[in-house]
Amino acid sequence: MEESIRKRKESQNGSTGHSVDSPAKDKQTVKATVLQKDVGLLSGICLIVGTMIGSGIFISPKAVLLYSGAVGPCLLIWAACGVLATLGALCYAELGTMITKSGGEYSYLMEAFGSLVAYLYSWTTVMVLKPSSFAIITLSFAEYASTPFYPGCTPPPIVTKCLSAAAILLIVAVNCLSVKLASYVQNFFTAAKLFIILVIVGAGMVLLAQGKTETLSNAFDGTSTSLGAVGLAFYNGLWAYDGWNQLNFITEELKNPFRNMPLAILIGIPLVSVCYVLVNVAYFTVMTTTELLLSPAVAVTFGDRVLYPLSWIVPLFVVFSTFGSANGSCFTAGRLAYVSGREGHMVKILSYISLRRYTPLPALVFNGILSVFYIIPADINTLINYFSFAQWVFYGLTALALIVMRFTRKDLHRPVKVPIIIAVLMVVVSCYLVLAPIIDKPELEYLYCTVFIFSGLLFYYPFVHRKVNWARKIMRPITMHLQLLLEVVPPEKME
Repeated sequence: MEESIRKRKESQNGSTGHSVDSPAKDKQTVKATVLQKDVGLLSGICLIVGTMIGSGIFISPKAVLLYSGAVGPCLLIWAACGVLATLGALCYAELGTMITKSGGEYSYLMEAFGSLVAYLYSWTTVMVLKPSSFAIITLSFAEYASTPFYPGCTPPPIVTKCLSAAAILLIVAVNCLSVKLASYVQNFFTAAKLFIILVIVGAGMVLLAQGKTETLSNAFDGTSTSLGAVGLAFYNGLWAYDGWNQLNFITEELKNPFRNMPLAILIGIPLVSVCYVLVNVAYFTVMTTTELLLSPAVAVTFGDRVLYPLSWIVPLFVVFSTFGSANGSCFTAGRLAYVSGREGHMVKILSYISLRRYTPLPALVFNGILSVFYIIPADINTLINYFSFAQWVFYGLTALALIVMRFTRKDLHRPVKVPIIIAVLMVVVSCYLVLAPIIDKPELEYLYCTVFIFSGLLFYYPFVHRKVNWARKIMRPITMHLQLLLEVVPPEKME
């Protein structure tokens, strides 16, 4: 089957060159069927910044304030989350330049702990974490986009869900068409969200200069002392920073990864941290803590009070921001499914590449279909809380992988080397973020989450470890038909 598509590909390559002279024909056949290196430094920074700044900072600064109890600790927690994200990303910069494979944590866990841990990661992330976060972002996009059409009331759920599904289809289509197009979309929307942040921060600075500092004056009154509450405040803050590891999912498509990866991380993440803290300061110049907690969407309330009659630009740009973030999420999710398919941890078809477009088409479509299913259930915030616990388990394991490989893989070339204490700190912080909310308020959902992660073992033993024959017999014709339908081929081996 693969041979026939190869032959068809060769004949395609050949036929395009028949009427032209031979150099053009050679040029036609040079491009190998692998993901091309199309992402430069600017696109790398835009992927990080664009995926991190989604809707979190415009909607959920409330949660951080609610759990921290006062303005001072709230701002400190935002800054601390930025430092944490930067330290975590520095560990990822070492791992990403040491193991230049796409797929983020998956490739590093595979090197450090072997196939089983990597499989459990890809199972949880490909089946739940990536598609549900894609669904969450498109849902908040839909809420913001539909609100103007329903003045004075909340848009009906059916409208937001249909709009959200439409956004998913559009983004998946863009990502399937071309890597370059997807990164242009990403760059445009990142510029848009940085613009609106500049507007909010600028307005905040003007108000501060006018002496609007009432909320900021007694900043530490009413600070929360419960460890669990501080843990939850960090949780929600880090949810807004989530995405600092995005670049590691596309290492193979990065031009000059040894230079561009650390640079993009060191420019992108501090930039986001500064934006976040300043935006919060701006919010506090206009609203008291009570008003901020009661506001359904903080940025929009800010716009109504400060930017009137131009207040409509805030919801418009929040729509842009969430769309860009969803695009970044889709871009990287496809790469993870692609790499785990290539390693044999997911069905083979996911590792195939579009013959004409050089994009991981089946993996992107699969992620899109799952995301549409995740839109259907009612409350999605519960999803965030329970599964961000799983996310931090894997962040901690990845930092642990860095420590383990310092001893087990001394031979590997490390263009970037971080002090080992940073990795140790990341492991400790991850343990705290995983355990604090569970100890503070034990709930059955955490158990369901853990059971789900380990239920992956039911598939691992027969299909990955034993590679049972009947499964292959079932999958072969399905793969063949999908291959013909989608015009995809297995990636060529690159030495």
